[in-house]
Amino acid sequence: MIKALNVLGTALEPCSTQTMTGFLRDGCCHAQTEDLGRHLICARVTADFLAFSKARGNDLTTPQKAYGFQGLRPGDRWCLCTLRWKESYEASMAPKVVLESTHESALDLVTLRQLQEHAWSN
Repeated sequence: MIKALNVLGTALEPCSTQTMTGFLRDGCCHAQTEDLGRHLICARVTADFLAFSKARGNDLTTPQKAYGFQGLRPGDRWCLCTLRWKESYEASMAPKVVLESTHESALDLVTLRQLQEHAWSN
């Protein structure tokens, strides 16, 4: 089996299992053909980003018990839609990115330089 790669060209690391994320809800930002939103960027969300996303129609803070989603809080890691991250970047609202957990396919829509500008360092 071929291992998925991150934007740094190394093995894709999990984004979060604390708050189970990813299109497959397996903790990783895998690229899936069924994932039309392209949830490829592992970000550490901020209050500003969560407000930005909610204002654009994607409320990530309200729990959705039917889907087992407890809602996000600032500091949580989450696989974001690549275009939403790009939109937030262009609005100077982009959250920090965990490069090791961001799928290489995100580079189809954003540049490595943009991601590195917002890299999360532990």
